[in-house]
Amino acid sequence: QVHLVESGGGLVQAGGSLRLSCVASGMMFRINTGGWYRQALGKQRELVATITSASGTNYADSVKGRFTISRDNAENTWYLQMNSLKPEDTAVYYCNAISPYGYDYWGQGTQVTVSS
Repeated sequence: QVHLVESGGGLVQAGGSLRLSCVASGMMFRINTGGWYRQALGKQRELVATITSASGTNYADSVKGRFTISRDNAENTWYLQMNSLKPEDTAVYYCNAISPYGYDYWGQGTQVTVSS
Protein backbone atom coordinates (compact mmCIF):
# COMPACT_ATOMS: atom_id res chain seq x y z
CA GLN A 1 0.00 0.00 0.00
CA VAL A 2 1.51 3.28 -1.12
CA HIS A 3 1.24 6.20 1.30
CA LEU A 4 2.20 9.83 0.84
CA VAL A 5 2.47 11.88 4.00
CA GLU A 6 2.88 15.65 3.93
CA SER A 7 4.18 17.78 6.75
CA GLY A 8 5.29 21.36 7.34
CA GLY A 9 2.11 23.34 6.80
CA GLY A 10 0.90 25.98 9.20
CA LEU A 11 0.14 29.65 9.74
CA VAL A 12 2.63 32.30 8.67
CA GLN A 13 2.57 36.04 8.09
CA ALA A 14 2.88 37.48 4.61
CA GLY A 15 6.51 37.58 3.57
CA GLY A 16 7.37 34.56 5.66
CA SER A 17 8.55 31.09 4.71
CA LEU A 18 7.48 27.49 5.13
CA ARG A 19 8.97 24.20 4.00
CA LEU A 20 6.71 21.32 3.09
CA SER A 21 7.88 17.72 3.02
CA CYS A 22 6.35 14.66 1.40
CA VAL A 23 7.48 11.16 2.25
CA ALA A 24 6.39 8.26 0.06
CA SER A 25 6.33 4.82 1.63
CA GLY A 26 5.11 1.32 0.86
CA MET A 27 6.65 1.09 -2.58
CA MET A 28 9.41 -0.99 -4.09
CA PHE A 29 10.26 1.53 -6.79
CA ARG A 30 11.55 5.07 -7.10
CA ILE A 31 8.96 7.71 -7.78
CA ASN A 32 9.16 9.06 -11.32
CA THR A 33 7.71 12.53 -10.85
CA GLY A 34 6.97 14.14 -7.50
CA GLY A 35 4.87 17.22 -7.24
CA TRP A 36 2.89 19.69 -5.22
CA TYR A 37 -0.62 20.91 -5.95
CA ARG A 38 -2.86 23.21 -3.99
CA GLN A 39 -6.54 23.90 -3.62
CA ALA A 40 -7.87 27.12 -2.18
CA LEU A 41 -11.37 27.33 -0.75
CA GLY A 42 -13.90 27.41 -3.58
CA LYS A 43 -11.30 26.89 -6.28
CA GLN A 44 -10.03 24.00 -8.34
CA ARG A 45 -6.88 22.13 -7.48
CA GLU A 46 -3.90 23.60 -9.32
CA LEU A 47 -0.33 22.65 -10.05
CA VAL A 48 2.32 24.33 -7.92
CA ALA A 49 5.52 22.53 -8.91
CA THR A 50 6.83 19.19 -10.13
CA ILE A 51 10.23 17.52 -10.17
CA THR A 52 11.32 14.51 -12.19
CA SER A 53 13.70 11.75 -11.15
CA ALA A 54 16.37 13.60 -13.14
CA SER A 55 15.57 16.75 -11.12
CA GLY A 56 13.91 18.57 -13.96
CA THR A 57 11.49 21.11 -12.48
CA ASN A 58 8.33 22.89 -13.52
CA TYR A 59 6.57 25.72 -11.67
CA ALA A 60 3.30 27.57 -11.86
CA ASP A 61 3.88 31.15 -12.97
CA SER A 62 2.40 32.42 -9.71
CA VAL A 63 5.16 30.84 -7.62
CA LYS A 64 8.22 31.18 -9.87
CA GLY A 65 11.07 32.85 -8.05
CA ARG A 66 9.47 32.28 -4.65
CA PHE A 67 9.05 28.51 -4.34
CA THR A 68 11.66 25.79 -4.86
CA ILE A 69 10.96 22.10 -5.24
CA SER A 70 13.66 19.53 -4.47
CA ARG A 71 13.87 15.82 -3.84
CA ASP A 72 15.87 13.08 -2.19
CA ASN A 73 15.64 10.11 -4.55
CA ALA A 74 17.17 7.68 -2.10
CA GLU A 75 14.42 8.40 0.39
CA ASN A 76 11.48 8.90 -2.00
CA THR A 77 11.03 12.28 -0.39
CA TRP A 78 10.49 15.69 -1.89
CA TYR A 79 10.19 19.17 -0.54
CA LEU A 80 8.68 22.54 -1.31
CA GLN A 81 10.50 25.57 0.06
CA MET A 82 8.09 28.48 0.02
CA ASN A 83 9.49 31.99 0.50
CA SER A 84 7.91 35.43 0.28
CA LEU A 85 4.52 33.93 0.98
CA LYS A 86 1.42 35.90 0.07
CA PRO A 87 -2.16 35.65 1.36
CA GLU A 88 -3.17 34.24 -2.03
CA ASP A 89 -0.91 31.25 -1.37
CA THR A 90 -3.36 30.14 1.32
CA ALA A 91 -4.62 26.68 0.39
CA VAL A 92 -4.48 23.00 1.19
CA TYR A 93 -1.27 21.69 -0.35
CA TYR A 94 -1.20 18.13 -1.65
CA CYS A 95 1.79 16.09 -2.63
CA ASN A 96 1.52 13.94 -5.70
CA ALA A 97 3.59 11.07 -7.04
CA ILE A 98 3.64 9.35 -10.39
CA SER A 99 5.14 5.88 -10.46
CA PRO A 100 7.26 4.50 -13.31
CA TYR A 101 4.12 2.54 -14.30
CA GLY A 102 2.00 5.66 -14.62
CA TYR A 103 0.00 5.31 -11.41
CA ASP A 104 -0.97 8.50 -9.61
CA TYR A 105 -0.81 8.84 -5.83
CA TRP A 106 -1.95 11.65 -3.53
CA GLY A 107 -1.29 12.69 0.04
CA GLN A 108 -4.00 13.77 2.45
CA GLY A 109 -3.08 17.46 2.25
CA THR A 110 -1.62 20.01 4.63
CA GLN A 111 -3.08 23.45 5.30
CA VAL A 112 -1.00 26.54 4.58
CA THR A 113 -2.47 29.82 5.79
CA VAL A 114 -0.78 33.16 5.07
CA SER A 115 -2.08 36.13 7.04
CA SER A 116 -1.83 39.68 5.76
